[in-house]
Amino acid sequence: MFTGIIETIGKVSRLDHEAGNLHITVASALSDELKIDQSISHNGVCLTVVALSPGEHTVTAIAETLSKSNLGGLQLGSEVNLERCTKVGDRLDGHIVQGHVDQTARCIAIEDQQGSYLYTFQYDAGPGNITVEKGSITVNGISLTVVDSKDSQFSVAIIPYTYEHTNLKQVNVGDVVNLEFDIVGKYVARLLGMQR
Repeated sequence: MFTGIIETIGKVSRLDHEAGNLHITVASALSDELKIDQSISHNGVCLTVVALSPGEHTVTAIAETLSKSNLGGLQLGSEVNLERCTKVGDRLDGHIVQGHVDQTARCIAIEDQQGSYLYTFQYDAGPGNITVEKGSITVNGISLTVVDSKDSQFSVAIIPYTYEHTNLKQVNVGDVVNLEFDIVGKYVARLLGMQR
């Protein structure tokens, strides 16, 4: 489990394709603190550390993960948001995040609001994929609060700290991001018969 509070940004240093899998090597300030078999969130996707080298760690994304996330679009030098799993007893500063990306969304607008930024994203509003104003949403692994919720789109306000310390500053209009909808909302939708 994660909280959506990004610890650091890593940079992709190597990409290796093997059959339907993608082995992703990331250089980061956290890499030397990791161990084999540890779970770590990459742009909101929970992945297992499979190899370590000084200052770098490697994870593997399988075909299912690549089809539901933006990890298949990574390139050498791409920045990824990183967060280690929450320890029992730690503060839950964001919200409950599983690291299971539901789908991708496309950025359709960015508005500089003189001290903050308003990002608007378009997504597939299928059964259970819902947002509500003041509710939680995870974008590229970042726990954010929905400012405006409409059919198949929502907006989030980004404070300067989040802008500077995540890869949102690299996101432009037209770019694809990972979404994980709030787990509580998904269960409520299921109970109300909105999901299969």
